[in-house]
Amino acid sequence: MALREVLTWPNPRLREVAQPVSKVNDEVKALVRDLFDTMYDEGGVGLAATQIGVPLRVVVMDCGMEEKRPIALINAEIVAREGTILWQEGCLSVPGVTAEVERSAHINVHYLDATGQPQALEADGLLAVCVQHELDHLDGHLYFDRLAEFERKATLIAYEDAAIESNEASS
Repeated sequence: MALREVLTWPNPRLREVAQPVSKVNDEVKALVRDLFDTMYDEGGVGLAATQIGVPLRVVVMDCGMEEKRPIALINAEIVAREGTILWQEGCLSVPGVTAEVERSAHINVHYLDATGQPQALEADGLLAVCVQHELDHLDGHLYFDRLAEFERKATLIAYEDAAIESNEASS
């Protein structure tokens, strides 16, 4: 098990745009394992490679809640969107705060799995939100970028306050 450090806001590497994976080799498979290990250890439902400082188009997620349903998406692309949904989102890179974000309610995604095989996925609810959230990371976006200016500022102030409280508690 290889745990990686999750970058937190305002680390500028979170704004880096990830590059496509040219080949799913042993290095990429090890990255997928590390992402899963780190995500589970942190208690998240999704994690993008850019969140651990690796600028490759790789994300992992597990929205199974009661039973594990891990999925790795490499070079994922949303090919269709339908409807809208509001979802209370949090992020391992912005710990301690959440905000309601509008996303597509139903999406179709094409991607490579952890063995390099092409796959297609239809998703709605939490899974659709998670895919969109993680793919945003690969484009250098965080969930608060999708908020109106006032909400974005309020979320970032709450995050700064939570970080101060966390630092005081650990001192």
